[in-house]
Amino acid sequence: MSAAPTAAAPAPPSSTAAGVWRPRKTLRRWLGWAFQGLTIVSTLLGLALLAALLFDVFRDGAGQVDGHFLSSYPSRFPEQAGLRSALLGTLWMLGLTAVIAFPLGVGASIYLEEYAPDTWLTRFIQLNIANLAGVPSVVYGLLGLGLFVRWFGLGRSVLAGSMTMALLILPLIIVASREALRAVPDSLREGAFALGATRWQMVRRTVLPAAAGGILTGTILALARAIGETAPLITIGALTYIAFDPQGPMDLFTVLPIQIFNWVSLPQKGFADLAAGGIVVLLLVLLIANAAAVALRYRMQRRLQ
Repeated sequence: MSAAPTAAAPAPPSSTAAGVWRPRKTLRRWLGWAFQGLTIVSTLLGLALLAALLFDVFRDGAGQVDGHFLSSYPSRFPEQAGLRSALLGTLWMLGLTAVIAFPLGVGASIYLEEYAPDTWLTRFIQLNIANLAGVPSVVYGLLGLGLFVRWFGLGRSVLAGSMTMALLILPLIIVASREALRAVPDSLREGAFALGATRWQMVRRTVLPAAAGGILTGTILALARAIGETAPLITIGALTYIAFDPQGPMDLFTVLPIQIFNWVSLPQKGFADLAAGGIVVLLLVLLIANAAAVALRYRMQRRLQ
């Protein structure tokens, strides 16, 4: 009987191939380290610039923030000026914008993600919503000027400004809410259907609580953009000088960014310090609103768990 053939041993790699492979591996390692160092330097540079900017603003403006500054109306004299009307106008606009944009954005995202059929029309709507999120804000100001101020006859009111800002942030809320709904596992939906739930019961009791964190996060970021926008409100005719408190949605108004812009444009040194104080107040309003929304999101997630 002849011996069974044995498997041939693998040929050792040639020295030429190994010599070429080692420099390439070393080069890739060095490129990885260089890219990591570049990202670290970029991050530190951005943080340093932000820290320098905040330090400069708080150095000039922290001393301006007191009871008189928050309770006084704008004035042509720096020592008598305050931002009470701008602060109240910002709170009015922020509240109305959230009331208008949040239910519309979440409702549209629920329909597109849970109910709409996968047709060319649905895909066309989704594409246009994503494109609207990148449209410059001044375009929304022109739309608000023609639609709300002139056609609807709302004038230069808080409601007109809030509806314009709601149009601005509505695509952002829809996109963020759709991503949050899409992140919910399909097993939760199938489990709800298996227990006999209708589609609306499945959405209301299963999907929405699971996606609440992402939806609120997207809404927080959208409202943060609305607080700092100036171009749409200037376009619709928001005033730079208001010496009274807005009492309702149809009153004239101004907001903190417009008041800050007005003070920066004045030549007196005192108004520059007032503008820095206004920036500090604007940052505090933004931080308080974000903290409240984060606390609400955390509470909802705890209740879900």
